[in-house]
Amino acid sequence: MRQRMNLPTTKRQPTAKRQPAVRSKPRLARRSRPRSQVRLRSATELSPRYPIHTGTVFPPLQQTVSAILSVQNEEDSIGGVLNELKKLQVDEIIVILNGCTDRSYDIARQHENVKIVHYADPIGHDVGRAIGAKLSTSDILLFVDGDIPISANALMSFIYAVHRGIDVALNDISPFISTFDRRDDLTRCKEFLNRSLGRSDLTVNSMTAIPHALSRRAIEIIGYDNLMVPPKAQAIAMLKGLKIELVGSVNVIERNKLRKSNVGDVNPVAQMIIGDHLEAIRQAMNLSGNRLSLPDHSRKRIAASRNGI
Repeated sequence: MRQRMNLPTTKRQPTAKRQPAVRSKPRLARRSRPRSQVRLRSATELSPRYPIHTGTVFPPLQQTVSAILSVQNEEDSIGGVLNELKKLQVDEIIVILNGCTDRSYDIARQHENVKIVHYADPIGHDVGRAIGAKLSTSDILLFVDGDIPISANALMSFIYAVHRGIDVALNDISPFISTFDRRDDLTRCKEFLNRSLGRSDLTVNSMTAIPHALSRRAIEIIGYDNLMVPPKAQAIAMLKGLKIELVGSVNVIERNKLRKSNVGDVNPVAQMIIGDHLEAIRQAMNLSGNRLSLPDHSRKRIAASRNGI
């Protein structure tokens, strides 16, 4: 039986008279930092699945690496993006200029060992990435955009993931997405596609978001043409059994460059990506059947199949 400990007794001191509370000054609304001052976030800051190198010199890899950069009038940020890619000591950097009318070309030319492909008319970031993949010669392909400088340490985790056997290394943006009831149609389409193909663990994450990395094996199985429609490429990767994982979390939502085409609840970019997901679902149905990976609980259809109807 546990013994009870006798605590020393002390006289209770009279309580001091409570002083009236002093009202503090009202707090001012917090200002959001300008886009240029946003801190570069580590890719494993929120979901550290693959450890990253924290030094300034990255250890050499046994596989070659290509960085593919899609650019559309990014003269204010392309220099910072290229500087971070140079720290990775990748084997080649391919810059796809997508209808640029500013100084993006001149800034890219100032960097050594950069392959530049210039299209006078806009072709879209997805088409640009597919062209860059077609021109690349490396074992690992890292995809980034010209409007969001991401730290080399963050990018290296995607490269390491593919180096260790992952075919498709995705950016996990789910920590930056609101609850399901507040999500837009596009975000729901992304999650529906993943769940329909048996990958509910991928939640809302897709090859539409950068950064992401692919193995050469993934490129050959998916096909260069299908890379022009990222949801379709992801559906093929899932159906073909490629190794797909969420590598880390880089907040590219708040730092995405605002354009006339991607602002508003119903904007051309969102409508295009929703259409891409519909195309991906049709491709998946063609490969695996109309039910995809979803079970059929309808008694009538089960009875009909048993009776050969």
